[in-house]
Amino acid sequence: MSTYAHQQPGFYRRVWKLSLPMILQNLITFSLGLIDTFMVSQLGNEEMAAVTAANTPAFVLVSIIFGVQSGLGILASQYWGKHDVKNINRALGVATTLGLAISLVFALAFFFAPVQIMDLLSNRHELSLLGAPYLRWIGFSFVFNMLSSIYVSAQRSVENAAFGMKVFGFSTVLNTGLNYLLIFGKCGFPALGVEGAAIATLLSRFAEFAICVVCALRSKTVPLDAGCFLRPGRDMLRRYVKYSSPVILNEMAWGLGASVQTIILGYTAVSVEMLAANAVVGNLTRMSLVVCFGLGAATGVIVGKTIGEGRSHDEVQGLSLKLMHFTLLVGSCIAIFALALVPVLFVPVAFPLFKLFDESARIATALAVAGFACVPLQACAIAAVTGVLRAGGDVTWATILDLAPQWLAGLPLTALVALVLQWGCWPIAIAMQVECALKTPLCMWRIRSGKWIHDVTRATQ
Repeated sequence: MSTYAHQQPGFYRRVWKLSLPMILQNLITFSLGLIDTFMVSQLGNEEMAAVTAANTPAFVLVSIIFGVQSGLGILASQYWGKHDVKNINRALGVATTLGLAISLVFALAFFFAPVQIMDLLSNRHELSLLGAPYLRWIGFSFVFNMLSSIYVSAQRSVENAAFGMKVFGFSTVLNTGLNYLLIFGKCGFPALGVEGAAIATLLSRFAEFAICVVCALRSKTVPLDAGCFLRPGRDMLRRYVKYSSPVILNEMAWGLGASVQTIILGYTAVSVEMLAANAVVGNLTRMSLVVCFGLGAATGVIVGKTIGEGRSHDEVQGLSLKLMHFTLLVGSCIAIFALALVPVLFVPVAFPLFKLFDESARIATALAVAGFACVPLQACAIAAVTGVLRAGGDVTWATILDLAPQWLAGLPLTALVALVLQWGCWPIAIAMQVECALKTPLCMWRIRSGKWIHDVTRATQ
């Protein structure tokens, strides 16, 4: 087995150089979700539960956005290993067209049928009426977010990871300020409540999109080639569909599964408390995973570029295993730190700030402990699926390993425990984590097999 990771001087410095901007980008993005949740929580538990339910179908669209940009990343990172800027432009053109079409369909559905969609998500019609104004506008924000995320993915694939951090950092600051003005009606603006949160997000996403357009026209690393972008050609369309469609379907199905899990919580006897607690803890758990998402993205860029450079099978395999072991170590350190914060910070300070008391606080505690304890497993799964396997073009196996544990084990068990047996919050919290407990060893088995390494750029004209 190759020791390629040790043969390159400054290897781990390179990993952190790529990871840190993406870690900060994810921290900024997830902080926005936490800030949104905090501001809406000040309106009351029912308003927060309504926004949580409204974000359930929106999360499916978020997952598709991630799938489209991940599909682009598979091709762009390997083309970058060959310094083939024209084909990066072609891949970017296909991804942009596809992403725009998908996001517009969702946005129009959310706009014209918000109450009907909301009624499917919980057993409380009053939550549908509260969340409908939010859902009506939030869909259009994801149209602009889709386009900006695709361009950020292209820049990340050419090792310009700091670009996304700067763009999303600006939009987060803008969104936070607009939230304050439009939710609570400050500085002469109307108090729009949950609808104000959606409008604030829409305006900030449009601003980040405008920045991406300007930067794309001025970029010297990947100059925008209008001919390649607007006419990518059948070969690139076929190549993108072959390697990205499983990823997009994977993320859409995974996002749908995560939404089903939220719907399950929305049909429990204590649905308002459960949804409110899940909204807060979900954001806290994602905050604890920002480093892991950054390492996963960096892993994909490094592995993809290494394959594109024509490195040997053993070198790619050894590099990938080193990155996986490093991710497991980092995830374990994060889990220990996060668990230590539960009794000293989250329970006595954070939960009351978000208006979580009594039953809501007990549910939040159970969800937090179970979620933080599984961070090492989640970190490995993220790095394996979104980093190693996809970068190696092994998209079919990545899809199977990502979805089978969720749909065949995690969701059925959660529904059984929460709705049929109606057990308490601790069994429900544990059932929700079964997915990652199964996924991680399966992913490691596939990586160790070495059958996942494919050069997806071969024979491109």
